[in-house]
Amino acid sequence: MDLDRFFEKHFKLKEHGTDMRTEIGAGVTTFLSMVYILAVNPSILSACGMDSASVFTATAISAGMATLIMAFWANYPVALASGMGLNAYFAYTVCPMVASDKPWQVALAAVFCEGIIFILLSFTNFRESLVNDIPQNLKSSITVGIGLFIAFIGLRNSGAVTVTTENGIALGDFSNAGVTLSLLGILIIAIMDTRNIRGAVFWGIIITWILGMIAQVTGWYVPDPEAGVYSVYPTFSIMSGISFKHFFDFDFGWIASHILDFAVIVFSFLYVDIFDTVGTLIGVAEKAELLDEDGNLPNAKQALLSDAIGTCAGAVCGTSTVTSFVESAAGVSVGGRTGMTSFTAGLLFLISLIFAPFFLAIPSFATTPALVYVGFLMLLQIRHMNFTWSKKSDFIPSFLAISMMPFTNSIANGIMFGIISYIVLKVVEGDAKDIKPVMWISGALFVIYILIG
Repeated sequence: MDLDRFFEKHFKLKEHGTDMRTEIGAGVTTFLSMVYILAVNPSILSACGMDSASVFTATAISAGMATLIMAFWANYPVALASGMGLNAYFAYTVCPMVASDKPWQVALAAVFCEGIIFILLSFTNFRESLVNDIPQNLKSSITVGIGLFIAFIGLRNSGAVTVTTENGIALGDFSNAGVTLSLLGILIIAIMDTRNIRGAVFWGIIITWILGMIAQVTGWYVPDPEAGVYSVYPTFSIMSGISFKHFFDFDFGWIASHILDFAVIVFSFLYVDIFDTVGTLIGVAEKAELLDEDGNLPNAKQALLSDAIGTCAGAVCGTSTVTSFVESAAGVSVGGRTGMTSFTAGLLFLISLIFAPFFLAIPSFATTPALVYVGFLMLLQIRHMNFTWSKKSDFIPSFLAISMMPFTNSIANGIMFGIISYIVLKVVEGDAKDIKPVMWISGALFVIYILIG
């Protein structure tokens, strides 16, 4: 069987009105739009003590595997990788609350358990209930809050924003090369995106990195390994960037004495993962005109299972939750209509392993623009919120969800305050009958967590 027949058999190119050349081009576009995760994810997860090389390896392999599963099983032009926001929650919320010298082992166990639960839920209607029974304003506010959360983390990591016990949050020192370059990088990405340049986020990272190299040559950027400031120049040993240190790196022992804490962690991972996945799949499928005449998603179960299996695979490899990327819409916009788009992107993620030393040399000030700009894109979800003022329960919970995430450094806290305040205000307003069962269950879990925790 030649390649044309093979791809036609598996991806039904003619049926979808496309061809190999278009699909390959779309796959490359999707890859360029989300390849920034290979630089950003190691930067974020290393903050909790994880080995950057192993995180990069896990990110590339799990993204490649999950995207290939999506390609052949669901035949959708959707690529997957470690999700933004969820990786920050993993590193900056979950790991600090775990009293262990290797807290990521517990966090990886939580991601693995979340993936298993997601797989089981994919065979039931609960996922639809979770998505449909949460008020639209609250769902949108969770995405907005996560956007602010990861933007704040990016700015803090680059030094553009400082946090001290004396002055709280303050603007960083512009005489510091990392601070200035990180803010310049945000403008570079914005300008490139405005000009509709493909892979604007990725190229913005690369340009900021190159400017960092120039700054190091001129002496403005001075490496100081003891202070955590490293040279921005990569090594040239290919295997030096590949590591399997965190494969199957789980710790289930902590769970026994922290059942409720672990349940909240898993629930928060699951909550955001389902929203991300369903929202992305429907959005990309709608753009690709893949929804049926009733507006439903064909092969929805296969697509959701691909995402859930990807999450489990990512945890096994040693990275945070793997989820569908909305950047897949970039590939769809240039003609991607089938799993061959995903097949191409998945292969490129696996091939990227040989470029590990280059991705791992990218400094945090160069990845900050990606975090901030992705945060901005998530903030755009505020457009889907209904601002027609009627009752406090329509807005106060959303405000709390948005504000508590960055201010308390926790996605879980934002979800918790949003849900609890929604229930309380609905009851006070006399509209308890409007509260769906999933909201009561979620609220009860969080109340118990507050009382016992």
